[in-house]
Amino acid sequence: MPALNQSRQNVIKLIFLVAFVILGIRLLFLQLASTKYDLLALDNAVSKKIVYPDRGIIFDRKGRSILENTQTYDLMVMPTQLKGLDTTGICNILKIDIPTFRERIIGAIIKNGRYRPSIFESSLSVEAFVQLQENIFRFEPGFFLQERPIRSYPFKAAAHILGYVGEVDSSILKKTNYYYQIGDYMGLSGLERFYEPILMGQRGVRYQIKDNKNRIVGSYENGLYDSVAIAGRNLRTTIDIDIQVLAERMLKNKLGAIVAIDPRSGGIIAMASGPTYDPNLLTGNQRRNNFSWMLRDTARPLFNRAIKGQYPPGSTFKPLGALIALDEGLITPNYGYNCFGSYGACGDPRKCEHHNAGHGANLQLALAYSCNSYFLQVFRMAIDNPKYKSAKAGYVKWKEYMNAFGFGRKLGVDLPSENKANIPDTAQYNKDFGNPKYWNSCYMLTLGIGQDRMTATPLQLANSMAFIANEGYYYTPHFVDSIESETKEEAAQLAPFRTKQKITKIPKEYFDVIKEGMHDVTVFGTAAFIKVPGHEYCAKTGTAQNPHGKNHSLFVCFAPKDNPKIAVAVIVENAGYGSTWAGPIGGLLMEQYLNDTLTKESQLKADNLAQVDLMPQAIKNWYVQNNKSAYLAPIEYNNDELSDVWDMEMLAEGVVKTKTKDTAPPAPLPNTDKTNKDSLLPNTDKKKKLNP
Repeated sequence: MPALNQSRQNVIKLIFLVAFVILGIRLLFLQLASTKYDLLALDNAVSKKIVYPDRGIIFDRKGRSILENTQTYDLMVMPTQLKGLDTTGICNILKIDIPTFRERIIGAIIKNGRYRPSIFESSLSVEAFVQLQENIFRFEPGFFLQERPIRSYPFKAAAHILGYVGEVDSSILKKTNYYYQIGDYMGLSGLERFYEPILMGQRGVRYQIKDNKNRIVGSYENGLYDSVAIAGRNLRTTIDIDIQVLAERMLKNKLGAIVAIDPRSGGIIAMASGPTYDPNLLTGNQRRNNFSWMLRDTARPLFNRAIKGQYPPGSTFKPLGALIALDEGLITPNYGYNCFGSYGACGDPRKCEHHNAGHGANLQLALAYSCNSYFLQVFRMAIDNPKYKSAKAGYVKWKEYMNAFGFGRKLGVDLPSENKANIPDTAQYNKDFGNPKYWNSCYMLTLGIGQDRMTATPLQLANSMAFIANEGYYYTPHFVDSIESETKEEAAQLAPFRTKQKITKIPKEYFDVIKEGMHDVTVFGTAAFIKVPGHEYCAKTGTAQNPHGKNHSLFVCFAPKDNPKIAVAVIVENAGYGSTWAGPIGGLLMEQYLNDTLTKESQLKADNLAQVDLMPQAIKNWYVQNNKSAYLAPIEYNNDELSDVWDMEMLAEGVVKTKTKDTAPPAPLPNTDKTNKDSLLPNTDKKKKLNP
């Protein structure tokens, strides 16, 4: 054999040898070191089933569960396993057509790919589940049933507090660094969202062996690799579900909000937003449809007005304005202002609802009768305080007080999306009126009676009552009192709710004066007809101007007077005087909470108030046009039946003067202050641009 041929053969042999060695090494590696193909093979023989945990339960202050867990089933689809499927059969069970079926399959592929299970239909109806359970073998392995716990709400209340749970999407997966998986549910609003890490629990996994026909024949390795689902932990809250139900009932067919706080702890007793909705509507297989129309609803039932709504506080601000003036040494409790029905010191008369002589003779009477002129003057004294050398500096100091009281900033409640509302900055007035050297208190005059650009949330208003009730401090408003098996980290999370917020050094005697004036409101003032059986209380009515319609009705209060256990704020939109609508509602809430019941007379009043329809006509029209009238359910009420209530309310506000009270108010105290009012008049030589 020629040497050349022999050499060529050796090269060929060497090539085959090297290839054989490489192949052998590769096979050895795949068998001993790599699990990739093992896993692929395992995936064909073993079924991985997620076991979803029960979410934690939320209890009210009396230990009653205000939401519970029930079981439901999702129909899951594996797109790669749909060969030979009886499409018509499954469509008949689900009551969908073929095009809808195809759209869902395409959506599942787009969302999760062909090789991962996706939810084809969530929260199956009882009828669909029974039929699928009996016939699932016809649709396997492409379809299978997945057990899942869902929420139920036995009281059908507290939707805005509790929030709702929904399936995670791609954006949530990215935000959580893929901690969640496709098919997981999480809290999307309310306490469900705020306390998600505590409530969610930990999912488990169950591995099951499949035969060559993809049928489950047993557990893999006798459950060696299974993991048990761990239920979420429970929350104990400060909510009183009875008060919550009553509050929501009072807001039926109305726009507005109610917040009740225990001033001793900051625990929120009730928080209602009107309109609300039955939280059960956002569970089950109709969740998507219900959520869709709620988003379109012009009454905005998903919008929590208690923490997001911004309202001019109106006269409910006056006790705080008085505290500022007292603390700054601008007035004494005996300071008086002669009011004859209007305030004209700024050249643009501002109406006062009262004309009777002496109703502004001192601070207590001014609070009792809600004298606009008195508090406009007091506000101007604070802004034009010579101690601060300019109106701008005086306003900055006034704004500091307001921020300290909890206005114009978030309080830090344990709910997402709290609104801070607005205490206007000097920059806004500089923009409107030019150089601050040339504007004075007249430029933002109506801030003194809670108007202008000042807004507050109902939560902030209720908290301000807790602040006055406690004579200078409050606890950050919150719902959760304790967490089951609370960790050190969770205790640190709750620490701000358990820490006293001492925000001012206003002397106690000034709070005493304010409290006495607010008590007079309930004795002979604007809320004299609103009684809480067995208890004295303090209150302030308010009527806030609304540029979009009828005035808003406001009422703030706390009770009992000398040992406050509840502070309440009520706002009813487009309802008129504060004592007409908001006041009676606040009185009923205090009575129910303090006495644990309502008298027969109060029950009748509650029934009447619940029937009153104050929804704007435009919203009613939307409900009719969209076939949602059943959710509005307007009830025609008879004014004659409620005439006694209306007459007393109008009399209390000074609108009706044909009736007299059984008891006359105390005689006005003499004005002992010698404040020079002339010094507070605007400088006519300066730019004059009054705020309307």
